[in-house]
Amino acid sequence: MPEKEYIHLTYAIRNEEERSKELIRAYVNLLNKGIKYVFSKVNVKNGRVELPKKKEIYKELRDLMKENAQGLAKHYVDQAIHDVYSILDSWRRRFEKGRSKFKPPLVRKGYVRVKTTLRKVLGKSVRITVKPHEYITYSWDRRWFSSRVEGMELTEPVIKEDKVYLVFRKESPTTTPPETVAFDSNLYSLDGYDGEKFITISLKQLYSLKYVMQMKRAKVQSVASRKLKGGKKLMRRYSHRERNRVNDLVHKLANFILELYNNHVLVFERLNKESMFDDASESLSRKLSRTVWRKLVVVLKYKAPLYGCRVVEVNPHLTSRSCPRCGWVSRTVGRTFRCGRCGFTLDRQFNASLNIMRRFLHKFNLRMWRFPHRKVSGVIPLMGVRRMNGSIRDFGELQGSRIEYKVHEIQ
Repeated sequence: MPEKEYIHLTYAIRNEEERSKELIRAYVNLLNKGIKYVFSKVNVKNGRVELPKKKEIYKELRDLMKENAQGLAKHYVDQAIHDVYSILDSWRRRFEKGRSKFKPPLVRKGYVRVKTTLRKVLGKSVRITVKPHEYITYSWDRRWFSSRVEGMELTEPVIKEDKVYLVFRKESPTTTPPETVAFDSNLYSLDGYDGEKFITISLKQLYSLKYVMQMKRAKVQSVASRKLKGGKKLMRRYSHRERNRVNDLVHKLANFILELYNNHVLVFERLNKESMFDDASESLSRKLSRTVWRKLVVVLKYKAPLYGCRVVEVNPHLTSRSCPRCGWVSRTVGRTFRCGRCGFTLDRQFNASLNIMRRFLHKFNLRMWRFPHRKVSGVIPLMGVRRMNGSIRDFGELQGSRIEYKVHEIQ
């Protein structure tokens, strides 16, 4: 039997429990004691780090951590041992790549991961054991997400000083979506083909937001160079604001795509921006830095099972230059793709979406059928809001902007 797959949803609530700070301090102390002990037994050979096997030192490590548990419930010790090896394994990979120094990776930002044996769900609240017969209770009743998590299982909450992260899960459906839509990712738009029609979804809002925030951040950096403390604080605030606004717009865009193509396989290119920078000009590199293709695909993968969808990535090599009808590859391509062998003519971005669809179907030995190989008129990406005189105006940081799209029927 295949392993079960789950849909996970994580929500944060404010941590207003004073006793949780004592729990965090005790747990961090437990982690650091374990990290120092295991680190003392690390061996380095030819630049490779060998961690001691957990089975060999488990008993003595557990006894050591029990002595420093400060009265915490005994299951925290088992969870701390698991976290210690997870932290050291992450440090090992960074050290072998030359990104970390050879010193114990001590925990500085406090947190507690609560095992399922240390929490009990009571309706729409969870009771967490701190010490024997001492508990902390958190409730998500009357929270905005309470209706979304009905019927879902609470897994392992994570407690931090300011917030508590509640992780819910439910079993993912095993059915395969019957329809497919393929998207070509561009600077200002997503251009897709769903088997019947072409569609353009504007990314201009995201691009404009990144552009405006970069200009503001450049001004803030000039202030930060003169005023150290105040400038750094202002820089953190603007970086935080940019991240929040970009994330908000990305989630709105992902929700729009998933609602538009409910119960579909969504096919995207597996793009690597770092490799694009190598061959790009300075101007193009600045434009590429304002794209959020990877973030959008990650959010779509996270949310897709909730809409009965599945997200797949394919190799983007030559998708804009290949003919989907005969396979001929053009050396150069402009706004419109023209096949030199069979005469197939199509907008370059729509042509790429056809090849992405074709590349996905090829994995299953399938072909695209009934596609009328006729010319489809090129489109101008939707940019900002049109005035009455036809000119285009951007919204600056585009707060509260709507997702715009355009459907192109095959002529």
